[in-house]
Order: sequence, then structure tokens, then C-alpha cells
Amino acid sequence: MLADAVYAGATSDDISQVQVRFKRAGEAGPDDLLWADALILGTPENFGYLSGALKDFLDRTFYEVEGKLSPLPYALFVSAGNDGTGAVRALDRIANGYPFIKVQEPLIVRGTPTAKDLADCQALGQALAMGIELGIF
Repeated sequence: MLADAVYAGATSDDISQVQVRFKRAGEAGPDDLLWADALILGTPENFGYLSGALKDFLDRTFYEVEGKLSPLPYALFVSAGNDGTGAVRALDRIANGYPFIKVQEPLIVRGTPTAKDLADCQALGQALAMGIELGIF
């Protein structure tokens, strides 16, 4: 639900020069990172941390792209049952090694998503894609 809203924003009619790949963490790999000009990561908060699938993606791709990846702008959204800060903190630490560059504050959605949460997710996707299209990032 949240990821669909982010995707809708990134592929909105206002954006014409950006190609978007929408993949689950288990389907994505090093070639996707090397292809990308930016990255939006989404995760549920599991035990105050990233999902196992996202952590697996980051583990599987790190050494494959090490030294080959230009600094990659990224944004994060978290579906949180608690406060989401543990997942954000974990990704911030991992991002330093990649290198990923945070260009937007993380979006933390606590509990059942509201219409405002979905609109915020759509805005997150649109802002990052627009930033790429305009050469801001």
C-alpha cells in the first residue's frame, strides 16, 4: 500500500524523463543499484529494525557494488508498529558504507496508514523523481 503510493508519485504525469524500477527486496540486485540514479527504500519495522528482506538485499549487494557505485541519493519510508526510529537508525548506518546520500527525511507511518500517509508517500516518490529529473540530485 505505501510502496504503491510511492511508485504512483515517482511515475506521476508531471515526470517524463525518469525511468522507475519497482522491485521487492528479494528481486533486486547489484545491477539495479548500478543502473539507478536514485533509490527509494521501504521497509516494515520488524523488532525495531529493518525487515529481513531489506537487510538481505543490502548484504547481498554491498560487495558486488563496492567501488563501482557513485554516491546514490536515497529516501526511506517505514511502516512502523512502534516508532520506526530503529529502522531509520539502522539504514542511516548502512547507507554510510554504500555510499547512499539521504536527500529527504525518512517518512515513518505509524499504525494503519491514513489517506494523509498515502499522500505523503506519493509526495515522497514524486519529490525524489522530480529532483532527479531537474538535476537537483
